[in-house]
Amino acid sequence: MKGIIRISALSFVLLLASCGLRINYNLSGASVGTAENFQVNFFQNLADQTPGSVIEPGLDRDFTIGLQDVILNQTSLSLTNSGGDLVYEGEIVEYRVQPMTATSAQTAAQNRLKVTVNVRFFNKTKEDSDFENRFSFFYDFPANSLLESVKSQAHEVIFERLTQDIFNASLADW
Repeated sequence: MKGIIRISALSFVLLLASCGLRINYNLSGASVGTAENFQVNFFQNLADQTPGSVIEPGLDRDFTIGLQDVILNQTSLSLTNSGGDLVYEGEIVEYRVQPMTATSAQTAAQNRLKVTVNVRFFNKTKEDSDFENRFSFFYDFPANSLLESVKSQAHEVIFERLTQDIFNASLADW
């Protein structure tokens, strides 16, 4: 009897597979639906338009590439330059260093680098999932350190969190 149940179950699975059942989830929890490709338009750096923010050269390029890499690594989608089923676009709107904690001598003990990105997401295969949101993250570092000395690590930490948050908001279906 167990043999018949196993053979029936295996036959059912093979039948579904041969009928073209496509399961669009992967280990990252992403749901790409019927999308086959995506595009990430260049994220222009407009941080200097926010009071207290500055332009960091190359940040726009590095962020755009970072977002592309996260989507490539966590989905089976292919990257395209135009006409993507999924489209990501936006701007870097804040890049700011500010003091966070003070010492008894009224000087900064810790600084925070904060980056904010405005993202517009368009899903041509499921338009009710389109959105426009702001995503922010920060990196704290000792006030006696120069930003230049921690910038590489700070950008890595901030980009990892921002790109994963954008990925989750657009493709994680949980």
